[in-house]
Amino acid sequence: MRRPPKPRIVKPSLQWKWMHGKWVPVYRQTKTVDGKRKERTIQLDWQGDPKRLDDLYWECRSGRSERQKAPAKYRWKDLVEAWRSDPIVQGKLADGTKRSYRREMDALLDKNADKDVRKTTRQGLRKVHAMLAGTPRKADWRLQIVSLLWNYAKLKLDWPLDDNPAPGIDKYGTQRPFEPWPTWMVEKLAEAPEAVQSAAQLILGTGQRPGAAIEMRWSDFNGDRMTVMDEKGGEQFDTYCPPDLRDYLDALPKRGAYVLAKNLSEPLGYDGIEKAFRTWRKGMGDPAKPYTLHGLRKLAIIRLAEAGCSDAEIQAVTNQSAETVAYYRSKASRLRLSRAAQERRE
Repeated sequence: MRRPPKPRIVKPSLQWKWMHGKWVPVYRQTKTVDGKRKERTIQLDWQGDPKRLDDLYWECRSGRSERQKAPAKYRWKDLVEAWRSDPIVQGKLADGTKRSYRREMDALLDKNADKDVRKTTRQGLRKVHAMLAGTPRKADWRLQIVSLLWNYAKLKLDWPLDDNPAPGIDKYGTQRPFEPWPTWMVEKLAEAPEAVQSAAQLILGTGQRPGAAIEMRWSDFNGDRMTVMDEKGGEQFDTYCPPDLRDYLDALPKRGAYVLAKNLSEPLGYDGIEKAFRTWRKGMGDPAKPYTLHGLRKLAIIRLAEAGCSDAEIQAVTNQSAETVAYYRSKASRLRLSRAAQERRE
């Protein structure tokens, strides 16, 4: 193959090298460091297009080529990797907390992985927080994750960071409580995909957070007892398994170690179930939009309260706070009292 002809306009530092059986254009760059001359070449992917070659050459000539830019020294990607690989930090976290942090850190890295942590400002972070206002919980998570990682970098990694930019930005705070599912939506579960049906039965029957209920193993069930996990507190404990949940599970085929199995050894996981649930919910239109998988856990409180359970008994089942139990008990009391009143009228 012939060497490409010399251009009519001489381009300093542009050379052609024979590489892998063909002539390849390279930009030759030299600089002096500590009195020593150093040289590097940047291969130009011109793809046989003279115009593209010209553009690539002038990018290098003006110092705008991506290959010429030094990578950030203190990147978000490096910080997240350091935090995730710290055995002391990870050893203090419950599995559910780790999953939540991983989800939010992945969202942070989506557009910021190679950016310099030191260039994050309170003004910029406030702008991002405002941009995420449509999803207030996600917006507040962003502040929480930035603050957590910033403190870790400064205090544990000794990175040269200024003051944490997250404190001082007002959070949106707790939004409206999760709505318990109405009767009509529970009845619609009969038409839902099997995975959604099973997830719903596990959440209602155990009273636990969706993530923990969805990832229960068959070995967690033993007759009228079941072993459940409180994700937030990282506490595992035994509780009574109600007959309706036992009957439902007895009729399910076993496809692996987990009740909701992806394969023989892995669960479908919360994300997979959540996606299937959202698709099913969308098919029911706007009336179903306010309800989430977490609403089933709240419905469990209401059902227990309507059955005459005390607050202590409900907490023994669901492991939820006294404040949460009291809030949803008020809904149950209203339903029970209104039903009795309407029946007397009839």
